[in-house]
Amino acid sequence: MLNVESFSLGPLQTNAYLIYGEDKQKAIIIDPGMNPGALIKRIKDVEIEAILLTHAHFDHIGGVDEIRKLKGCPVYLHPSEAEWLTNPKLNGSLLWPNVTGPIATAEAEYDLAQGQKLKLAGHEFTVFHTPGHSPGGVSFLCGEHLFSGDCLFKMSIGRTDLPGGREADLYNSIRGTLFQFPEGTKVYPGHGPATTIGFEKQNNPYVS
Repeated sequence: MLNVESFSLGPLQTNAYLIYGEDKQKAIIIDPGMNPGALIKRIKDVEIEAILLTHAHFDHIGGVDEIRKLKGCPVYLHPSEAEWLTNPKLNGSLLWPNVTGPIATAEAEYDLAQGQKLKLAGHEFTVFHTPGHSPGGVSFLCGEHLFSGDCLFKMSIGRTDLPGGREADLYNSIRGTLFQFPEGTKVYPGHGPATTIGFEKQNNPYVS
C-alpha cells in the first residue's frame, strides 16, 4: 500500500509529498518546497531514501538543500534542468524578489529519464518526461498514483510563459501521456487539491 502525505509549503503553496509503503520509517519526498519546517518536523525519525523533483523551479526546490544535508539523501532531476539547482536565475528565484531571495543548492546526484523505473520506499515509480511548463518536467507514476508536478492541476494546467515553457509541449504531455492513464488514476499536482485523470478529461476546461 502506498501512503501519501501532502504538505503545502512556502508563499506559493507548493505541494511537497512524503511517500512511504508498509515500512513507515523509509520514505521519499517529491518536491520539497520553500519553508519546509512542517515537513522537516514530520521526517525527524524517518529515513529519506531520495528526493524526486518534478522540475527545478524555485518553489519546488526551496527545501532541497536543508533536507539533503539533514538526511544525506540523493536528489533526482531531469538533465534538461541540471543547472537550475545551482543557478538562481534559471530556477526563477531571482525573478521573484518579492517572494524569495536567491535559491541554490548542489547539483542532483542522479538524472531522470523517460521510462526509467525507480525502486524506492518499497514501491516502483515510473518516470514520464512531461515537458511544457518547463523543459525537464517529469511525472511519476506508482500504481494508480500519479505525481504530475506543474503539468496538470485540478481544473487547470501549468503555465507556459516562464523561460523554457512551451504550450505545444504541455498539451502533448497532457493529452499524449497523462490522459493515456486509466481514468481512476489519482493525480497529485504541484499545487492545489488532488484529482483524477477521468475527472480532468471530462471537466478540465483547458484540455477537455
